[in-house]
Amino acid sequence: MMHDSLEVTGGVDTHGSTHHAAVIDAVGRHLADRQFPATSSGYRDLLAWMGSHGTVVGVGVEGTGAYGAELARVLTAAGVRVIEVDRPDRKTRRRQGKSDPIDAYAAAMAVLSGRAKGTPKSRDGAVEAVRVLRAARRSAVKARTQAINQIRGLLVSAPAALREQTTGMNRTALIRALAASPPATDLTDPLTATGETLRRLAHRYQTLDTEIRELDTHIAPLVARAAPALLALTGVGPETAGQLLTSAGDNPQRMRSEAAFAHLAGVAPIPASSGRTRRHRLNRGGDRAANNALHTIAVVRMRYDPRTRAYVERRTAQGLSKKDIIRCLKRFIAREVYHALTEHPPQHQPAETA
Repeated sequence: MMHDSLEVTGGVDTHGSTHHAAVIDAVGRHLADRQFPATSSGYRDLLAWMGSHGTVVGVGVEGTGAYGAELARVLTAAGVRVIEVDRPDRKTRRRQGKSDPIDAYAAAMAVLSGRAKGTPKSRDGAVEAVRVLRAARRSAVKARTQAINQIRGLLVSAPAALREQTTGMNRTALIRALAASPPATDLTDPLTATGETLRRLAHRYQTLDTEIRELDTHIAPLVARAAPALLALTGVGPETAGQLLTSAGDNPQRMRSEAAFAHLAGVAPIPASSGRTRRHRLNRGGDRAANNALHTIAVVRMRYDPRTRAYVERRTAQGLSKKDIIRCLKRFIAREVYHALTEHPPQHQPAETA
């Protein structure tokens, strides 16, 4: 048992059913490591065990957005500083080996050395509610797209008698017509089998379409109540706002500056010069979904916002390509989004849906 005045740093290698914890002192000496079950009581035992070695000044946790999400919440609620730690890269693992104790100690060392500084998302407010609802919506949209693609693919090779009945129909009329067709009885005939398959796919499309609309009615009020300042920005709608909120989290203050948010969203300019060419490009790392949301906002502004259209004309006259202009716009939009998120942070408690 160590003295309470000793400052210690913890590290946790998280898994689905167990977490392996380690403790080091202020100079990096390994004190102890132990495995705990990934349960509510296991989290409390882990925290008590770390505290038995001294005053816990910080805990590095791997996978705070996955296996370590609940542990991070428990530690934060107990007043412990939690730091998000990336898993060691392959080069480091080849050199040092791979085991749960090694990874746990590595997480603690990353915190002690200052190499790991990221604050994890709190995942306990309205934004977390938006995130999980959008997960269901995203999968429904993918399945709906797959259904209409399968319908069009089947129609390409369908018998002429069936294909000609749908020629010239738009998507809405096509789905309605196929869904209204009577069920087939003799599925040994290719024509009737194809018709039955198209009917089922059309019904699937309608079901998914209804599900998406229902989710939208829940998500839109949540986004509006969580981030009205974000929705007030030109070109920002519930879908793009929901994604930007999800990327930032319930605690956007964890991003230390607008440059940090730009890196998060993959819109931080980095040098890309060669020879006589002097130019920059945007960082291809970061959250690609957030980057796509910023791109959507930029495209909307280029079409409908007079100020943005004037900017595009001016920069085009200066010789910039459309791609480079969009890069500049995305960086500017990221600045606006950052201030909207941090100056008017999301409500902490989940808002009730209508």
